[in-house]
Amino acid sequence: MITRRDYLKYSVLTAAAAALPPQLTRAASPEDRIDRAIPTTGEQVPKVGLGSSATFRKMADSGDVSPLSEVLSAFFENGGTVFDTAPAYGASEEVSGRLILELGATEKVFWATKLNVAPRGGGAADPEAARAQIERSFKHSGKDPMDLVQVHQLRDVPTQLAILKDLKEAGRLRYIGVTYTGDQLYPDLAKVMREEPIDFIGVDYAVDNRKAADVILPLAIERGIGVLVYLPFGRTRLWARVAGRDLPSWAAEIGVESWAQFFIKFAGAHPAVTSVTPSTSQAKHVLDNLGAGVGELPDEAMQKRMADFVDALPSA
Repeated sequence: MITRRDYLKYSVLTAAAAALPPQLTRAASPEDRIDRAIPTTGEQVPKVGLGSSATFRKMADSGDVSPLSEVLSAFFENGGTVFDTAPAYGASEEVSGRLILELGATEKVFWATKLNVAPRGGGAADPEAARAQIERSFKHSGKDPMDLVQVHQLRDVPTQLAILKDLKEAGRLRYIGVTYTGDQLYPDLAKVMREEPIDFIGVDYAVDNRKAADVILPLAIERGIGVLVYLPFGRTRLWARVAGRDLPSWAAEIGVESWAQFFIKFAGAHPAVTSVTPSTSQAKHVLDNLGAGVGELPDEAMQKRMADFVDALPSA
């Protein structure tokens, strides 16, 4: 079994592939990677993916996107596939699609995007505007069929999910779902999960934010629905809580070598979770994050130990 240290060492070599003959470049093999099956089809995807909100979005909006090209190159060259984006993330979707095309990785990516044209103040979505937004996502992704589109933040699910179901029936979407970050609308999310033929949900889940594990994640197992986890770092909340602190020595028992891996491994360990999608705009952080996707995940006892440790830390 490859160690995380070796994994990152090989990743560094891969990131320098342009300066090396192909035969000297080595990345971790798929056999070393933790994969999880999508419940509705059995298709395997890596436990650790990549998100494009937060700092990724800021970089995409900045005009200088060369660091994002490095991020995406490191991600795909080291076994990543699941990429989560959204039209609501500024230029992220458009810029990412162009960079992925330039990298020749369009066929490698599991492209997960979102649909959201409902007014923020409520009300119904304009079906024509929704269809136009999806067509732009098709154009940006370069994929038809596209892998996954989810109704963003449960906004006007009846209108927008109906459009996604039609597109899936027509063979243009492989998977459909809904997303929601927060817990105020969990009853609405659970209702959709019970009543609609969705393949995925996207929710926030972290070592200090475990509310989804009470009802939503068990329901996903019961209903055979895949789960993308967002915000495994609690945006910046968890980083503030562990600032200046060393990892507990016992984290090495599951091969954790950084706080990022600690947080991602916890989020990915729940049996409902298909893939965790941390966002970053730095290639070195991509490599660190992917290090959480090899080796082993914490069992229930270790998850409790991790949660107890973080709960005992002062709040930021």
